[in-house]
Amino acid sequence: MPESDYLAVGRRTAIRPITQADAEEFTTRVRESRDTHRPWLFPPDDARAYAAYAGRLIDDPTKAGFLVCERGDGTPADPIAGFININNIVAGAFRCGALGYGAFAHALGRGLMSEGLELVLRYAFGPLGLHRLEANIQPGNEGSLALVRRAGFRLEGFSPDFLFIDGAWRDHERWAITAGMAGRKS
Repeated sequence: MPESDYLAVGRRTAIRPITQADAEEFTTRVRESRDTHRPWLFPPDDARAYAAYAGRLIDDPTKAGFLVCERGDGTPADPIAGFININNIVAGAFRCGALGYGAFAHALGRGLMSEGLELVLRYAFGPLGLHRLEANIQPGNEGSLALVRRAGFRLEGFSPDFLFIDGAWRDHERWAITAGMAGRKS
């Protein structure tokens, strides 16, 4: 994919907006990654569910969906390593959004999502004009917690029974980063 199609480019990854045309690769990667995602995450794994999911990210101005793509060898398509969404975007004095994300199994342990998250932070705090991003993470999700720690997020609190996931209300830790913190990793 030409670099001009990306919103931001890193050394090994690039980010671009999610599109309806990504359905086949995205849902295939989700099915391959089911054991990676459960019990934390349930992304769409068929064409119909993906169409609804992508439609919300594309059509709703309070959401932005990004694909983290592994920069390939110049072949026509760079493989999707994962996804990062900014939900509940609020403008005005708040300028905040809530992150949701997931890595695909083939990308685990390779640092691709860390680089992809850095690109999303740069884009969110630059062109999107946000000041703050939050990530709500189940306490046992060590991979997700490690990702936000590496990116410089700070732990701000604990929310019991915060989100309804997999048939039950789940506790979450609240992590956040502001534009001034981005790039200053603790």
